[in-house]
Amino acid sequence: MVRNLRFAVSGEIAITQDQDVRDLVCRALAEDIGTGDVTTGALVAPACRATAEVLAKQTLVVAGCEIARAVFHEIDATLGCEALVCDGHHAGAGEVIMTIEGSASSILQAERTALNFMQHMSGIATLTEKFVHRVRRYGTVILDTRKTTPTLRRLEKHAVRCGGGENHRMGLFDRAMIKDNHRRYWPGDEARGLDDAVVEVRRHSPGVAIEVEVENLNELDSALRAKPDWVLLDNMDVAQLDDCVRRVNGRCKVEASGNVTLENVEAVAATGVDAISLGCLTHSAPSVDLSLEIRAE
Repeated sequence: MVRNLRFAVSGEIAITQDQDVRDLVCRALAEDIGTGDVTTGALVAPACRATAEVLAKQTLVVAGCEIARAVFHEIDATLGCEALVCDGHHAGAGEVIMTIEGSASSILQAERTALNFMQHMSGIATLTEKFVHRVRRYGTVILDTRKTTPTLRRLEKHAVRCGGGENHRMGLFDRAMIKDNHRRYWPGDEARGLDDAVVEVRRHSPGVAIEVEVENLNELDSALRAKPDWVLLDNMDVAQLDDCVRRVNGRCKVEASGNVTLENVEAVAATGVDAISLGCLTHSAPSVDLSLEIRAE
């Protein structure tokens, strides 16, 4: 199945041109190679050439091809790297995802770092697609969160898009999210409600989308008075979600979050929420099984 990669393609181009990501690739290689690959240096002649294949050992959704290519090219810009299965597409067990041609020594030095990125990102994409598949009939959007591996957020959020999900805010800077810990300090006067908090955030940062976390109908009513862009229904059961969606009645977008699993995500989507956000997409997705098979020329 070919996925709509409108977001994924543009995101991948930005990733490979981003200096922070290029620096990340360099740090990852330095971590692995250190002062030099002693085994390859001892046993593989510099003139040896090889062709290598990255193989899927299970059915998966591919993510991270361009990052893997960046790893190989950071080691050796003369290596030829071709993705046979592009990001966002399926690969079956035994299928070749990528081929690499050139210096055997260079391929061996880059192998593990390239596979680590691809295995992690493809694991996220594969898990995301499972959630997307469960809610497709309802038109519900599957969102990621900020629960990402430090310094890997760009890559992990790209992987979510490869699996058919969409990205929530990238960080603290691109959307206001009024949560319970903020409410502890707003404003120390119970006479002022969430609507006042929305107004204050809007005054402070005009033009920024505002989302409000609510835990019950009273908080929802308070937030709705100020017309936020989104409300986040936090840790609610299906009956509570039903009540809140009816109360909102299209006045803003509705996101559900908390205690959502593959087993209950369809029931959550059936309540009519616009989106479901899941930290597990990035903090708990198991890496997929890939291998690199190399043959001497």
